[in-house]
Amino acid sequence: MSAPAVTKPATKARTPKPEGQWLIDGHTPLNTDEAIKQASEIWDVKQRVIDTYAKGGFDSIDREDLYPRFKWLGLYTQRKQNLGGEFTGEDNQVLEDKFFMMRIRFDGGICSTAQARAVGELSRDYARSTVDLTDRQNIQFHWVRIEDVPAIWEKLEANGLNTWDACGDVPRVVLGSPVAGIAKDEIIDATPAIQKIQQIYTDPEFQNLPRKFKSAISGNARQDVVHEINDLAFIGVEHPELGPGFECYVGGGLSTNPMLAQSLGAFITLEQVPEVWANVVRIFRDYGYRRLRNRARLKFLVQKWGVEKFRQVLEEDYLGYTLADGPHAPNNLVDRDHIGVHEQKDGNVYIGVKPTLGHMSGEQLIAVADTAEKYGVTQLRFTPFKELLLLGVDRGDVDKLKLELEALGLSSEPSEFRRGLISCTGLEFCKLAHVTTKSRAIELADELEERFGDLDSPISISLNGCPNACARHQVSDIGLKGQMVDNGHGEKVEGFQVHLGGTIGEGANFGRKLRGHKVLSSELTDYVTRVVGNYLDKREPAETFRTWVQRADEEDLK
Repeated sequence: MSAPAVTKPATKARTPKPEGQWLIDGHTPLNTDEAIKQASEIWDVKQRVIDTYAKGGFDSIDREDLYPRFKWLGLYTQRKQNLGGEFTGEDNQVLEDKFFMMRIRFDGGICSTAQARAVGELSRDYARSTVDLTDRQNIQFHWVRIEDVPAIWEKLEANGLNTWDACGDVPRVVLGSPVAGIAKDEIIDATPAIQKIQQIYTDPEFQNLPRKFKSAISGNARQDVVHEINDLAFIGVEHPELGPGFECYVGGGLSTNPMLAQSLGAFITLEQVPEVWANVVRIFRDYGYRRLRNRARLKFLVQKWGVEKFRQVLEEDYLGYTLADGPHAPNNLVDRDHIGVHEQKDGNVYIGVKPTLGHMSGEQLIAVADTAEKYGVTQLRFTPFKELLLLGVDRGDVDKLKLELEALGLSSEPSEFRRGLISCTGLEFCKLAHVTTKSRAIELADELEERFGDLDSPISISLNGCPNACARHQVSDIGLKGQMVDNGHGEKVEGFQVHLGGTIGEGANFGRKLRGHKVLSSELTDYVTRVVGNYLDKREPAETFRTWVQRADEEDLK
């Protein structure tokens, strides 16, 4: 007689963990950061800096204010000097110095010469003369003491500037075309929309998002705000019946899970942009994932919902009306930056110059302001490619002004190597970094120029100190992601994972990675020089680096 069959008990379906979506799971905080954000009004910390911390010094700062509330004020502690990459991942109290990085916000990259001079003076007086242009059109100081923060804020505000929401779980600076309103190749001037957003972004309803929110608005045909890698972006497009307006993209971002923004397929008028912007932020606030911070970005919600549902929720639950369908803007794959001399609508020109890696000194920025005003120029702009533009230059002054800028170390005709070179802060100041980036990048540019002179084709080279992609390594021709690697003798040393042929726009991809291929920092210059040499030797006529990479043999890429 056979044994009776054993019936297994039914497996109870596992209840999924809540994601911390406010409109689904409620407002109960699911991690320490969320609890701290709810514990007190975030902006109370500003007054504590003025009344208490600036008087008591660094050691008087409450840790819950230092992390994370100071971020809302544009302040992060910087990395203690001479701590190698092997320390990365340790507690902040091990890594932090008693000095701050301070980020000054420039929505749309707009800056007058008077503002530039004030920022240069603050850098000289309070930040050891550090001025770093960022790829989000901001300026960063280093070596800032808490004792000096109120004086810096006071001078910034007197010049129409601030550091509010430059960091933190908030709407960060809005990228904008640096030549909005003046460029001959402009489809529509987005400046009015950015100005309206500036009036509302600090509203309390936007001050507790799941994490940072990055947005960009450009009506320029160059598509000069890297719209593909922002949470929300609007780029200029011509509608056949409705005229000039914007195509809307959502869900872009890089870091450890890179995703490209997707078009909603909607046409947005200039007047609708601020309202659509605000309601996309509200969707992120209400439905964004808050339990795990590495999933607390809009791109994960867009990935889960899809753009069709996202647009439906935006229209039906937030806007209360249906957006018009719109055309897809043609992709601009090259010439997105503004280096060199370019015509304006009014007959004048603007000049774009590139400080190496976007790094300047306070004195240098003051000298730029003085030089610009000498030629009647009062408007400057910062770009998402760490460039500096001078607007409204008389054609007759171009050659003289270019020479004076060159004498200040600012070239309007940099080599393709220096033009396309970008780097994050790296080990010098960043607590997340594994490797040194800036000095490596400068050494690399010098060697490439000495070896090859200049290229007849654009090439972008990006050095990142960690996986967080502050220098956009996944979408660069040669992207280098810093990490600790084995040197072959069982020792962990500074090195890079290599991404080759990354690009945005048509055919966008995050670069080709060779299995198991890592490069030691000490061998980086030799490696890049070798790959560029192989490209020049084996390319087809007019073939770009990124196209060659797709068909190149692995041996030519190692």
